Amino acid sequence: MTQPLASIHADAKIAASVTISPFCTIEGDVEIGEGTWIGPNVTIMEGARIGKNVKIYPGAVISAPPQDLKYKGEKTLAIIGDGTTIRECATVNRGTIDRYKTEVGKNCLLMAYSHVAHDCIVGNHVILANLATLAGHITVHDWAILEGMVAVQQFITIAEHAFIGGGSLVRKDVPPYVKCAKEPLSFAGVNVIGLRRRGFTEAAIRQIEDIYRIVYVRGYNMSKALDMVDSEIDPSAERDRIVSFIKNSQFGVIKGMIE
Repeated sequence: MTQPLASIHADAKIAASVTISPFCTIEGDVEIGEGTWIGPNVTIMEGARIGKNVKIYPGAVISAPPQDLKYKGEKTLAIIGDGTTIRECATVNRGTIDRYKTEVGKNCLLMAYSHVAHDCIVGNHVILANLATLAGHITVHDWAILEGMVAVQQFITIAEHAFIGGGSLVRKDVPPYVKCAKEPLSFAGVNVIGLRRRGFTEAAIRQIEDIYRIVYVRGYNMSKALDMVDSEIDPSAERDRIVSFIKNSQFGVIKGMIE
């Protein structure tokens, strides 16, 4: 259902069951899937690819040009996955020549005034709370949660099931399954509650805790800690993922908790 008070470009591809509220602007080269609801005063610019059953609340801007002086108008996309909710005044910019797209996965929640900059890749079931801000070229893996006013530096990677406390500045990569907080951002434990909610066994959680006890609590340097993980911890998907993430981190990972 479309509104006569909305401005919709003739070239936009909009499924029949999409609801478009008054005073929206939808440009050409836009695709919107079945069951999506577009609230009042939403702006959807060219390059937007919006999935099914998405909800976009008033004042949000999707697929605006990148805030990057190197951008020269190349054709790029902003992709929003099925079932994602984008709350009031959140912004998702389209990509640049780096990745040619910005992508937010399925069943995510982008709360009010959150920002996803150009060339970010955000996984499924990710939550960005109010005023959480991703600079360009960031990767956020599935089930990560960023609390309010978290600011993430460009090119950083946040691994799956990570939880970042409110008001944090993220300047280093964040490994899987951890909670982190303080300034500078530091390891604050394993995200046990989140892992239980998502079906991890108690044995798997205990092993993750044992790994991070070696990595972050015992006071070893990272190279020594990873050697000890290899020798002391039985192989598992979780162990291998943690070790691989830390070893392959381009910018280094967050440090242990600083008293």
